[in-house]
Parts: sequence; structure tokens; C-alpha cells
Amino acid sequence: MYDPNNIFGRILRGEIPVAKVYENEHVLSFMDGMPQSDGHTLVIPKVPSRNLFDAQPDVLAELIKATQYVAKGVKKAFNPDGIRIAQFNEPAAGQTVFHLHFHIIPCYEGQELRVHARGMADPALLTAHATKVVDALKKQGP
Repeated sequence: MYDPNNIFGRILRGEIPVAKVYENEHVLSFMDGMPQSDGHTLVIPKVPSRNLFDAQPDVLAELIKATQYVAKGVKKAFNPDGIRIAQFNEPAAGQTVFHLHFHIIPCYEGQELRVHARGMADPALLTAHATKVVDALKKQGP
């Protein structure tokens, strides 16, 4: 069952500030507050969906299009050696926020990913990272 008071629901209602990267009528993308690497970005649908299994197909279509678009911006902004795109469904699979979302995680050769959910990043750093992605997306175009 979807709980509208989850952190992403609160973010969508403007109750919690984020370092926004991209937004359209279907999705919101922002820097992960507990990033596993520099540039770790999230993409969420604006409609309530607990996870992949209860999302409508049209929601999934818009979400994956936006994830690809933002991932290209993250790649251009951070120049990683690779990018991990992750999505989890239910606690046993690692889901901790029960609002459908994709992680865009830049990966760098020889650099281990940080453990997720182990402390908040500096908001000023997240804002700087968001600005890099926004600038890359502007150069990239729609």
C-alpha cells in the first residue's frame, strides 16, 4: 500500500527541499541526499506508485524516458567510467523509500561506492552537483 507521507511524497508537496536537477509534468529529478558517489541522482514519478509493480505503464514510460535523459546529463557533468541505473522493489530487494524511483549512480574505476543511507551530504555540495547536471542538460537539449 502506498503511504503519501513517505519522504518522496513530502518532497513532491514541497515540504522538504532538494537540489533539483530536472522536472516536467510527469517526473521530478534531484540529487540523492545520501549519495553513493558524486553525482548520484534520483528520478521519481509525480504520481503515487509504491514500486514498479503498481505503476501504470504510461507512468513507467515517462519515468524511464526521464531517467535516460537525466543519466545523459549526469554522464556529461561528471564524466564517470560507467553509470549504474538501479531500481528496488520491496525491503528484501533493498527498497527503503516506498515511492517508485530510479537511482543514477556514477561509477569510477578504482573507487568504491559509498554505503547508502549512512549520513546526509552537505547541502551546498548537492546544490553544486545539481548545477553541474542542470548545465549539462541545457547543453544537451530536450
